[in-house]
Amino acid sequence: MMIIMKANATPQQVEAVIEQVKLAGLNVHLSQGVEATIIGAVGETHNVPMERFERLDGVNLVQRITQPYKLASRQFHPEDSVISLDGLSIGGNEIAVIAGPCSVESRSQILETAQAVKEAGASALRGGVFKPRTSPYSFQGLGEEGLELLAEARELTGLPIVVEIMSQVQVDVMVKYVDVLQVGARNMQNFNLLRAIGATRTAVLLKRGLSATVEELLMSAEYILAGGNTRVMLCERGIRTFETSTRNTTDINAIPVLKNTTHLPVILDPSHSTGHANYVAAIARAGIAAGADGLIIEVHPDPAKAVSDGKQSLKPEQFAEMVYQTGQIAQIMGRRLATSRDFQLVKNGWA
Repeated sequence: MMIIMKANATPQQVEAVIEQVKLAGLNVHLSQGVEATIIGAVGETHNVPMERFERLDGVNLVQRITQPYKLASRQFHPEDSVISLDGLSIGGNEIAVIAGPCSVESRSQILETAQAVKEAGASALRGGVFKPRTSPYSFQGLGEEGLELLAEARELTGLPIVVEIMSQVQVDVMVKYVDVLQVGARNMQNFNLLRAIGATRTAVLLKRGLSATVEELLMSAEYILAGGNTRVMLCERGIRTFETSTRNTTDINAIPVLKNTTHLPVILDPSHSTGHANYVAAIARAGIAAGADGLIIEVHPDPAKAVSDGKQSLKPEQFAEMVYQTGQIAQIMGRRLATSRDFQLVKNGWA
């Protein structure tokens, strides 16, 4: 349930309500917005009468949250959440563009790519070091060596780094290096991993599973939020359907549905959702028009030689053109890309 405090409630009254929630055996999640302070009482609330809290000083209203996902719900947190990453804000009026290679392959490759996407207008750098591959014989990533290279790329460019985590045993080493833990589609319902990430305070990019519903995605986010980590972003990366002309089917519908349902930022991955570099820019434009808070794009200096996902990776000059195009769409929508780059200079410099 959620306990909505009066606008003039004092800090002492808020603390008194929190204490009563704890005495009821429930977990406390505090949401302090511009218009209201809401105390989430999460747990087995069926046998806890709302009257227990309604009579407390400073309480305006007590309601039960109707959705199965409590903390991810807009009912609990009406305002958009904004995730801060060392100067970059995701979820506000600015739109983040995360870009980089599917896999970190070498020092020269990641440093070259990082510099290229930075110059083209990216606001964060992605790169895989632990790779969930369909075949056990495919390249599995550089591990901690790759993390060290990404950290060097961050030092060079100032871009926060986004890296996929595959197992809870990797949590300790990952949080030492990365700014955002990416949970891949195959791990969306790896509940042990989600619980472990929930115990950290590192930002998370949670990707939708291949055949997962929107509600299942939000329930997975709930595992992380319930652990106390509120820095969660959701990612639509395409779902598996009967269609085979693209790698997956981009569920553009999911973007406005999620924006209406949850306060968490929503990112679109047009690289995995299409699987073809020729289609990435078009779907990226559609995602921004639909209301996405960011994009995550695979970029490689020589896609033909990439050890993974070269087919869907953009060359730096293609990425720069995509940044220009999506920047124009963002302006039409009354938003802007999270970059100081002048879009006309980007176009003139790369096209």
